[in-house]
Amino acid sequence: MSTDTLAPGGVDEVHILWTSEGMSCDGDTVSVTAATLPSLEDVVLGAIPGIPKVHLHNKVLAYETGEDFTRAFHRAAADELGPFVLVVEGSIPNENINGDGYWTSMGNDPDTGEPITLNQWIDRLAHKAYAVVAIGTCATYGGIHAMAGNPTGCMGLADYLGWDFRSAGGLPIVNVPGCPVQPDNFMETLLWVLHQAAGLAPPIPLDDQLRPTWLFGKTVHEGCDRAAYYEQGDFALDYNSPKCQVKIGCWGPVVNCNVPKRGWMDGIGGCPNVGGICIACTMPGFPDKFMPFMDEPPGGSVSSGLLSRTYGPLVRSLRAVTNRTVNKEPGWRHNRAELTSGYDPRWSGR
Repeated sequence: MSTDTLAPGGVDEVHILWTSEGMSCDGDTVSVTAATLPSLEDVVLGAIPGIPKVHLHNKVLAYETGEDFTRAFHRAAADELGPFVLVVEGSIPNENINGDGYWTSMGNDPDTGEPITLNQWIDRLAHKAYAVVAIGTCATYGGIHAMAGNPTGCMGLADYLGWDFRSAGGLPIVNVPGCPVQPDNFMETLLWVLHQAAGLAPPIPLDDQLRPTWLFGKTVHEGCDRAAYYEQGDFALDYNSPKCQVKIGCWGPVVNCNVPKRGWMDGIGGCPNVGGICIACTMPGFPDKFMPFMDEPPGGSVSSGLLSRTYGPLVRSLRAVTNRTVNKEPGWRHNRAELTSGYDPRWSGR
């Protein structure tokens, strides 16, 4: 890592080498273009105080193609680029079982002419990066491509590099799951890493699955607009209902995700908020442990069973009584020719 770009408290210039050559649909890149807090443009154009100058290398957003695009990656591997953050999008295949071919690659080796696999790029770059960030559930935990029966042996980045991996900046892998990733979740995480690189932020707090704790510390249920219906034992039986969807396939009570609270774009949307069930796409066990989708989760019948059917209606009826009471003004608010007081029990009601 070049030292001529080091500022007194950290670095003042950073390259972001973003590869989506894992088993990927590029959906996370597309999602991030919708971020607003902050936007990708704000970061790249230097509109946010304190962060280093950012050079973004992402094939979907780049003008360069072919060798012109991969040049920055080759320079980083040769220690010629300066400080960089490696962003990995897509599942990591097992190239030890690829037969006579390659599962995925990016560019060709200039000496041999052979494709350079994603795994080779990770081997060349990860330990030299200031930070390594896995974006989306495919990169974090394997996702769809790693489900049972897949022929590629796909895995998440931490499964490939090791869960005790540390970057050149001393950071563990930073996992930001989602299928696709919630755009502001990723950009907010990247912003923390950039502020840390500049010496303006403490180490990023991560949970035991390497997710940012402030984003994934609560469940979908805890931030869901429909959670009160669950508490009152009032459940949707079809997808046209505004009530709790646990009986029709929602895994929200056990899934770590902030999307119902945060929304999807500018605070709008988020799966349960717009009528979709939570299928647990941010979880390490996705998708295998949550299929078949749209079936009632195993715990759903228990949580919505006898206790809820007994407790819920009782709570609803008691709250209805209180609701009717507090929907009446106090009796001392009137236009008669006398002053009455709330301290007088005659005027405590209406």
